[in-house]
Amino acid sequence: MSHNTFGHLFRVTTWGESHGIALGCVIDGCPPGIALTEAEIQAFLDKRKPGQSKYTTQRREADAVRVLSGVMPQEENDTLVTTGTPICMMIENTDQRSKDYSDIARRYRPGHADFTYDLKYGLRDYRGGGRSSARETAARVAAGAIARKVVPGMRVRGALVSMGTHKIDRAHWSWEEIERNPFFTPDADAVKTFSEYLDGIRKEGSSVGAVIEIVAEGVPAGLGAPVYAKLDQEIAANLMSINAVKGVEIGNGFEAARIRGEQNADEIRVDEYGNPSFLSNNAGGVLGGISTGQPVVARFAVKPTSSILTPTRSITADGEETEIVTKGRHDPCVGIRAVPIGEAMVACAIADHYLRHRGQTGRI
Repeated sequence: MSHNTFGHLFRVTTWGESHGIALGCVIDGCPPGIALTEAEIQAFLDKRKPGQSKYTTQRREADAVRVLSGVMPQEENDTLVTTGTPICMMIENTDQRSKDYSDIARRYRPGHADFTYDLKYGLRDYRGGGRSSARETAARVAAGAIARKVVPGMRVRGALVSMGTHKIDRAHWSWEEIERNPFFTPDADAVKTFSEYLDGIRKEGSSVGAVIEIVAEGVPAGLGAPVYAKLDQEIAANLMSINAVKGVEIGNGFEAARIRGEQNADEIRVDEYGNPSFLSNNAGGVLGGISTGQPVVARFAVKPTSSILTPTRSITADGEETEIVTKGRHDPCVGIRAVPIGEAMVACAIADHYLRHRGQTGRI
């Protein structure tokens, strides 16, 4: 299988399967001299790991990261420093239950990659999906933790802004609230609504989708290119590569198709210090494929988890019609744990463009 790598100068290759011994990533192109600790990387992995609430899969994985190469320990403290060589990180799998998937060894689960994977490669790892499993995204989160450090002063945060038919009230947005609830949502009043809604979905043996918003602040102006390497283009590509993502928008996105030009235009004035100042950010921090210096804003839609207890019709690998009830441990709303994954993929795209811009222009 090819196509396990993304990025150009900040280049990430992930490896491993859902039910294998371990998974991880190799980062090529990370600059030398960046200080980091395993604890910093682990903090982001802890946000993504399963089993943290009743609203996520009960698979119990520590998701403990080990940095195997590309760093040197500093004698004066507990930090590591990047050497500029490939950084390899590993996360062991410790709670696989392959027997949970024996019933679907020859049956295709609707909504999953089972049918297309088998069609393309002539075989598939039915034990949790193998490479097509969302378990692979743990490696991306580890890579994103390092990507954040490549761009000085950049901060990337994400939030769940809608679940199924329910959405937040943006007037109540609080970044601090995200750390206080299991949904990573910024609206405290929405927590009770989401809880009751998802409880009902779970009891019915079904699932529901969500929309996640990612905001990157401190992004320098000038990143990207106007034709085939647009910053928003590659952010969208990174987000679309996440399992179950079916749509991406930058800035006000599809809303731009419903309003007039004067409403959508981000007008510019000069601030008190003589610098350009935008009066709005409908473009989401990117104009003509190049960053403006405003916060970069992207949203992505995650479909309902395809593994559900509700019987669904399908076929077998032998072409026979069948019915499937997916056993095992699954997220009733996979969008919850997609928040740190989205953050990581946006961070990686911006870090890559930061290095490309520096290499082309010699300045930041």
